Amino acid sequence: MRAFTPGRLVLPWVAVSILSCRFFEPTTAILWTDRPEFALYAEYFNSSQEPYKIETRYHAFPAQKLTESADSPDIVVGNWLKSLSTRRLFTPLNRFFTRQQVSKTAFYPRLLALGNIENNQYLLPVAFNIPAIVFARVNGSLLSNPFTVTFEELKALGIGYNMEQSGSYSRMGFSPAWNDEFLFVAATLFNASFREADPLAWDPEALEQAITYLRNWTREANTGIQAEDEFVFKYCYDPPAKLAASGRILFTYMNSTDFFTLTQESRAILDFRWIAEQDTIPLFEETVYYGIYKQGKAKKAAAAFTQWFFQAETQRLLLEISRNQGIHETLFGIGSGFSALRTVTEQIFPQFYPSLLGHTPPDDFMAPPQILPQHWNSLKEQVILPYLRDRIRQTGEALPRSLERRVNDWYRINNFSPTR
Repeated sequence: MRAFTPGRLVLPWVAVSILSCRFFEPTTAILWTDRPEFALYAEYFNSSQEPYKIETRYHAFPAQKLTESADSPDIVVGNWLKSLSTRRLFTPLNRFFTRQQVSKTAFYPRLLALGNIENNQYLLPVAFNIPAIVFARVNGSLLSNPFTVTFEELKALGIGYNMEQSGSYSRMGFSPAWNDEFLFVAATLFNASFREADPLAWDPEALEQAITYLRNWTREANTGIQAEDEFVFKYCYDPPAKLAASGRILFTYMNSTDFFTLTQESRAILDFRWIAEQDTIPLFEETVYYGIYKQGKAKKAAAAFTQWFFQAETQRLLLEISRNQGIHETLFGIGSGFSALRTVTEQIFPQFYPSLLGHTPPDDFMAPPQILPQHWNSLKEQVILPYLRDRIRQTGEALPRSLERRVNDWYRINNFSPTR
């Protein structure tokens, strides 16, 4: 009798087991995001249908996590996904357009174009924010345009609003030095053109023009940085929106998310205009994009969520849920911003944010940011903004340390390579 050999009986079952595992596709997709509201969106998706589920995992910097972790998500939603080191990690999404599962024409064209590489749509835009100038509603008649305001008008109205005696101000219209982010917006509108390179590129001449303009603005409007500092020390102990509402200042700078998450009582007495130059409104760099990870395993679940999320009716329902649960008081719109779906922003948002009636940003004015490195947020906070602040506050002839040197030192100290 032939001896019993366990392997002859077990191996076929092992083979079947391996084969079944190989072709088994999970029905739960893992979504990485830096936008906490996507946990709510996933919960609503999960309860609205049976076959698929979305499990949300929060990461402060999902783009960086992609390049540093062995874990594989299925969907990624967040900032800086368009950098060289991350965009190659996503699968093309053209099939959603060709199968008419998602409408290509529903998106703002310029935002959609940034996610397109060589005619392949690797990323879909989700949300964006806009820089705004905020003021007391009673002062709205001072402005010449119902949508936008230019730097020259800001300067002129600010000068006319000032109250000064013997070099001391008791009321001040506006100073570009009050907010570092405003300095960056000005540099953007002067076409400083910060962008991903090796490690970072910009137009030095345009940046210098912006700095000169801002320094002259401070001197011409408010007699210089020293007088502005004295005014701030004496009077600016309340939040800027409250100072504008009280009349202590005429204008303050805010982004759209900050304005629309003010209390309803505050917004009722305030108004706003989008900052624009030469028919251009710059969008914030933190534009949110959506991608399906190449190595993801739950492809059908990811596809189902994609098709569901990028529908105007879905986003209307999500806005309604956010309002009913009070979430809109701390998180604005869709993905903490205006929706990249035009119909949602232009027609649905004003139903939930009445302040937008007559203030919807003009489509042809909106200018998306350049493609930026994945470490941009830290680089901007620790290098770009301090440099602009130092240059605006510069006294004497000696120049502060150059921006090029600061950028190179920052990369060296943090041990980052441009494409890492």
